[in-house]
Amino acid sequence: MAEQGDILTDLNLDPAPGANGADNQPVASVIAQYVKDLSVENPNAPTCFQWTDQPNVDIQFNIAAQQINDEIHEVELKITATAKMEQGNLYLIELSYCGLVGVRNLPDEHVHAFLYAEAPRQLFPFARRVVSDATRDAGFAPLMMDPIDFGSLYQQQLAARAQEQAAAGTAPGGEA
Repeated sequence: MAEQGDILTDLNLDPAPGANGADNQPVASVIAQYVKDLSVENPNAPTCFQWTDQPNVDIQFNIAAQQINDEIHEVELKITATAKMEQGNLYLIELSYCGLVGVRNLPDEHVHAFLYAEAPRQLFPFARRVVSDATRDAGFAPLMMDPIDFGSLYQQQLAARAQEQAAAGTAPGGEA
């Protein structure tokens, strides 16, 4: 029974294991994170450091997840940053930043949302720092990416997929 002032949430339920000793509480968290691959290209050095125009910077993101075992997934946040000028490319940075994510006792739709929205949100600040350091180490001003609302992007992707399925005449579950 909760005492006065206690807030009951999914995070502070009774942590006692089930009758058979199994932990049956829902859990999802980032266990470890790491740079899986990093490529930094500065193809026009040293002449590019004399160019004075403002570069056109393009940043692309991709999120992928793969199951490692029953309770662990690898979530991969891929970031590609390209700076171009009329004279040529300043830099190209490709980062594959990953996290090992532990997931237990969650419904599949919650697992999917955690892997493609919440885990990338948690990984992004660290990936952002790697990209910023890489641009600085290549001799340019650090690239400071704005925060990204991965939850909204996830919801937009789900809505777009539902619209595509409706336009194709299939139900969301894949049945006509």
